[in-house]
Formats: sequence, C-alpha cells, structure tokens
Amino acid sequence: MSHLDPERYEVVPVGITTAGAWVEGTRDFASLRIEDRRLPKVDDAAQRVAIGTCETDRGVIRYVEGPHAGEVYAHADVIFPVLHGPNGEDGTIQGLLELSGVPYVGPGVFASSASMDKEFTKKVLGQAGLAIGVQVVLRRGEDTVSAEDRERLGLPVFVKPARGGSSIGITKVADWAGLEMAIAEARKHDTKVIVEAGIVGREIECGVLELPSGEVRASLPAEIHFPDEPGTASEEGAGDAAFYDFDTKYIDAVSSYDLPANISDAETDEVRRMAVEAFEALDAKGLSRVDFFVTADGAVINEVNTIPGFTPISMYPKMWEASGIGYTELLDTLVQTALGGR
Repeated sequence: MSHLDPERYEVVPVGITTAGAWVEGTRDFASLRIEDRRLPKVDDAAQRVAIGTCETDRGVIRYVEGPHAGEVYAHADVIFPVLHGPNGEDGTIQGLLELSGVPYVGPGVFASSASMDKEFTKKVLGQAGLAIGVQVVLRRGEDTVSAEDRERLGLPVFVKPARGGSSIGITKVADWAGLEMAIAEARKHDTKVIVEAGIVGREIECGVLELPSGEVRASLPAEIHFPDEPGTASEEGAGDAAFYDFDTKYIDAVSSYDLPANISDAETDEVRRMAVEAFEALDAKGLSRVDFFVTADGAVINEVNTIPGFTPISMYPKMWEASGIGYTELLDTLVQTALGGR
C-alpha cells in the first residue's frame, strides 16, 4: 500500500478477520510488513464495515456497528483485492465486487474460479491446446487411486486440495504407502482432491500483465531453486517442504531463483507465449502468474495464480521489475487497467 503514489491515490484499507468480518483497516502500513516470520494480523476488535451492493450505494463502504453505524467509512473508486485462497481468489469476492459495481484489480468471477479449481484449470487449458500434466480427481467418498491410474501417474505424485491456495494442504508422495495420509491432509481443506503426476523439469514462473490499452504482456521468466534435500510423505510421515509451499512463498527466502531464468531463448519465448495464451484461454483480466515445468520435451503448465503475492520476496513484482516495470508503476498499471472497465 505504501508503494501506491499518494499524489494519485488515497488508500483506504479494509481488513478481513479470520472469522470473515470486514473491518476498518489500519493506516499504519509499516505494521503490515512480514517481520521475524510473523504475518500481520487483522484487529478483531476493529469497527465492522460493509460495502453497498444496491444501485444507490455503489462503492460506499459504511460502518455497520458501533457508535458510527450507518456512517460512511469510504467511497471506493476501485478495489485492489490482496487475498489468497478460498473466498479470496476463487471468484467469491469477485462476485461480491461485481454486485457492488465497483471496478476491481484482477481477473473476474470465471477466471478466478476456474484457476482456483485445479481440475477445471487443466480442462480449460487442455481444451485450448496447451501442454498440461497428468492428474486424477478424487471426489467425495473416493479415497484411493486405482492401479491403472497409479501406473499412469507414476511416482512421485503431489496430492492437493482441488480448490486450495498458497500451497496449503499439499503433500509430495514418494511411495504409494503415503498416499492415504496425503489424501487425508488434503481433505482437511477440500472435499475434492487432486493427485498430480510429478514432472521432471525446471520450475519456471512467468508474470502476465494487462495494460490499460488491453494489450497483454508476459514478463521475463524466473526459475525457482529449492534445497537439495526435499521432504516427502511416506508411511512414516511428511518431511520438510519439497515444493513452493506457504512459508517459501510468503515468509522464508529458503528458495533461490534466477531472474531471468537460465533457459534458452526458444524456451523463454515458449514460456512467455504460453503464459499469455493461458491468460486469454481463462478470460483473465489484469494480472496472473503462470507456473511451468520446462522439460526436455517442452514447457508444461502447472498452475495459474490469479492473485500472485506482493510481499518483499514475491516473484511477480520481481519479474516485472526485471522486465522494466517497477513496483509503483506496476501497481499504477493494475489500478488503471481496472478503472478502464471489465
């Protein structure tokens, strides 16, 4: 928030508590920084607020309780969701903002929900002719993978909540004895579980940005590196994260990266082209980060993230900075694109 140009924008923070209440946010932006591995917390005691959705109250955020109940907290011209996971990037908040009639940063309802659900992400991208990995979907009551599917998947596999975010609930399984435990872990977060084939390849990310003109650009790609000793799930239990997990994404800088990625010009062009094609196939708006595996046979799309991180260690702003668009300009571009209409 402190990187938005104060000459152009008045930032009005709104927090969401763990219970889902919308509250007046702190204007002490420094207190929202991640420090000493501690994530900032929203004050549960702050005054509750809500955004209007009727025609006469569009863009109006009011206090809904306490001594200021009914009074206006702010008039919003544009909303910048900085939310991850269920209700934040799965189309739920986007649907509410559509009802409010206020422009907002990022993809709309369909792109958000389709990108959040890993089953449908691959259905859309596969239909568009883009390379995707092998996966098996386990619905409610399905707690194992058939012998035929195990043969098709191979090992290792990654077991994930189908509609989770920030890598929460994901386990890398190195032998089938650990599958049941991994499915149970994923089921804590979603009734639908995805079992994905592990792909041998280099882990590459690429940022996508829509300009106010409607032009869609891809950043220089980055390559993510992890410690040499990955953790896995077996009958004994799970070890340390072997992939881009929550702490690695938002708190710890335990991974390293090459920016730009040390891949060939042809591979770079392929990744950038596929990132834009994935963005357009999902009918996305504003921004996305597309995650790839670059293999000996070409690039394979792993996931599409419609609200990439903006923390000090997040790759999305780093990739755009390396591509010639600094943090403040990036934020300004996103806001202006949102204001330009959906």
